[in-house]
Amino acid sequence: MHRRTFLRSTGAVGAIGGVAGCLGGLGESGAEGTVLGPPEQDLSAASHPSYGDEMPAFTVPDPITGEDVSVAEFEGDRAVLWTSFYTSCPDGVCPALVLRLRRAQAAAAEGGYGDEAAFLALTFDPERDTADVLREYAGQQGVDLDAGNWHFLRPESYEAGQELLDEQFGLVIEKRSADQYENLEYQFPHYGLILLANKEGIVERAYPRGPRTDIETLVSDFERVVTA
Repeated sequence: MHRRTFLRSTGAVGAIGGVAGCLGGLGESGAEGTVLGPPEQDLSAASHPSYGDEMPAFTVPDPITGEDVSVAEFEGDRAVLWTSFYTSCPDGVCPALVLRLRRAQAAAAEGGYGDEAAFLALTFDPERDTADVLREYAGQQGVDLDAGNWHFLRPESYEAGQELLDEQFGLVIEKRSADQYENLEYQFPHYGLILLANKEGIVERAYPRGPRTDIETLVSDFERVVTA
């Protein structure tokens, strides 16, 4: 995996600090360039990006808006919540991931900082997740596409998405048989990761158990990072 690494704190990982720092400085006993202090769980040995790392750089089409979306375009302007999913997910994992981003989107609208946030949901099933399917899914999940801060990202091919997730995020995605599900040709057992990056493109939180992450905690973390 070729993820870029930012400066980490050399201190021991402790509980999350109660007071946010400023971008460019130190979070409460945290890494350079962070707002939040270190998370309770040290994920620095994980294959995926974690606290203090730079958000992976990538550019992927948004089939609904017809534009290419690059993480780099948000640096300096918007904090980012990212996850990966597919609309045919049969076990509720992906809707739970999207729900958490959607709740943060709603909080941003209520708090008046929606233009300082970007919500990126990357499908790894571009064969089935067309623009029309994603638009319908947005309605089903309560996503506000008119807010201008949500992007469904669709790689050009399954192989392109697989390579992106492997090399940039350390996540292995493989098609598998879905014989146990009626009317589902294949499925993707996958890792339910959510990443929160600040406006400078530094990862503030990795939520590896994304579908089970406490929504209030995630929204609170997000709000602190966006409004710092």
